[in-house]
Amino acid sequence: MMRSLYIAKTGMDSSQFRLDVTSNNLANVNTKGFKRSNAVFEDLYYQTLRQPGAQIAGGGSLPTGLQVGTGSAAVASARIHTQGNMVRTEQTFDMAIVGDGFFRVQMPDGIAGYTRNGEFKRNEEGTIVNSAGYALDPAITIPSDASQVSISDSGVVQYFIKGNPDPVVAGTIQTASFINPQGLESLGENLYLPTAASGAAIEGDPGTEGRGRISQGYLEDSNVNVTEELINMIQAQRAFEMNSKAIKTADEMLQRVAQL
Repeated sequence: MMRSLYIAKTGMDSSQFRLDVTSNNLANVNTKGFKRSNAVFEDLYYQTLRQPGAQIAGGGSLPTGLQVGTGSAAVASARIHTQGNMVRTEQTFDMAIVGDGFFRVQMPDGIAGYTRNGEFKRNEEGTIVNSAGYALDPAITIPSDASQVSISDSGVVQYFIKGNPDPVVAGTIQTASFINPQGLESLGENLYLPTAASGAAIEGDPGTEGRGRISQGYLEDSNVNVTEELINMIQAQRAFEMNSKAIKTADEMLQRVAQL
């Protein structure tokens, strides 16, 4: 009976972790480019009291064994990198990647970060930066007297200068893809870092080597499905209640034994 108390405790911990993941998804339902996570679990060590296939008297063997599990545990929170809805903003420097890929920005420590959030602006120097002030990498600068700024689906940034009928090319936005995007490390601020699990960034022009194309004047919404997350919340709550009920039942059985 003591074993059941600890088993149910691991079930409550797992339910709490699932609720934590679900709560984070719901909290970011309005975060541009956010990718929801799923909680991943595994069953724990089994105590083997009778080995399956063990020899028994008469020369036969056991068709099944006698094993008792010790509960469950959370092992991962896996990002689901499906495409979010595209929202038209008509803002010149808003961009969305249609398909696979990430924008690359340079963080203050010089390390490259990767993001799906395409809410970019010009800073006081004319450099295209994200909401945290991190510049696109490679950096692209648009002068203050530029007009008719356009960003092609392949990432080429052009603008016009008064008195010059020919467009000026400011540069090309590079995007990156990963063999295993679920292996990226989440930093917050809509940023990811590559890890050994994700593989190195495969960088290049949008629309090449499987990378998605850029859509100017659009942003990618979070891919959180509120209805699905509410269902996950209910399931986590009910699982927590059932495990707490198991603890209560085991406690009542211990009380009965103590009264004998």
